[in-house]
Amino acid sequence: MTVMEEKRYRDFSDFLNLHFDCKVQKISLHAGFTCPNRDGSIGVGGCTYCNNQTFSPDYCHTGKSITRQLDEGIAFFARKYPEMRYLAYFQAYTNTYGTLSELKQKYEEALSHDGVVGLIVGTRPDCMPDALLAYFEELSHRTFVLIEYGVESSCDETLRQINRGHDFAASVDAICRTAGAGVAVGAHMILGLPGESREMILSHADKLSHLPLDTIKLHQLQLIRGTHMAKEYGDNPQRFHLYDVDEYIDLAIDFAERLSPRIAIERFVSQSPAELLIAPNWGLKNHEFTARLLKRMKARGTWQGKCYAAQ
Repeated sequence: MTVMEEKRYRDFSDFLNLHFDCKVQKISLHAGFTCPNRDGSIGVGGCTYCNNQTFSPDYCHTGKSITRQLDEGIAFFARKYPEMRYLAYFQAYTNTYGTLSELKQKYEEALSHDGVVGLIVGTRPDCMPDALLAYFEELSHRTFVLIEYGVESSCDETLRQINRGHDFAASVDAICRTAGAGVAVGAHMILGLPGESREMILSHADKLSHLPLDTIKLHQLQLIRGTHMAKEYGDNPQRFHLYDVDEYIDLAIDFAERLSPRIAIERFVSQSPAELLIAPNWGLKNHEFTARLLKRMKARGTWQGKCYAAQ
């Protein structure tokens, strides 16, 4: 049995272990950025599924400086793990959307904080100008940098329907340019977007496998209060297929089977605050879901990349 078969999938810790010889923890930051899909530069209203409250911890909001958010986030972990080191995770909205000088100031403020050993920057694939990518290339020579792009789907019709404001070609371009600059690169995908069949969803894995990705995050489709998609669901629920937990576990495993084994899967699900979540409500924490998924993978005798066809 190979190492991959024993472990079932390559996880985020495998990726981090290539870069660090110590334990590292992400600290989520809200740097006060907006999004070109909200301010009218590309569109208005944002993506139909988006409510940024779903991934902002209590210490992370625009009323606090980068330094204060890091202070509070690190204090939460340092009591239990005094030797831990930290990655400043610019998470909310589009974290490469601003002037170069403004962006660099925020990144450098985070990196100057004691205990911070690198950056993770979440952004859109259409918001990576050459000058900023050149800065990240230089930065990657002195610290850890991972750029995470919201790809969400490889189907242009889906991207149009969710008001994403870019096509899949933009994601391919951004991923290839970033990897070409020697900067680590990840992708976010939402499984179960309206109008996508099971085979369409699995085809995303085939397409992403042949891109120079280091990491991927999978999210189940969640309907969140206050979003345009929640209204769409209320008006036309037959357009949506909301997976129950066992059905989604099999979908995620099938996706992993077709995904290149060199890409680390950071997570299979996201967990939104109960007060914002409409559906599906599985009542599982992320680690509980992963334990069930691994048990199912073992029962199926499968592993990441089992059905991957290298080209």
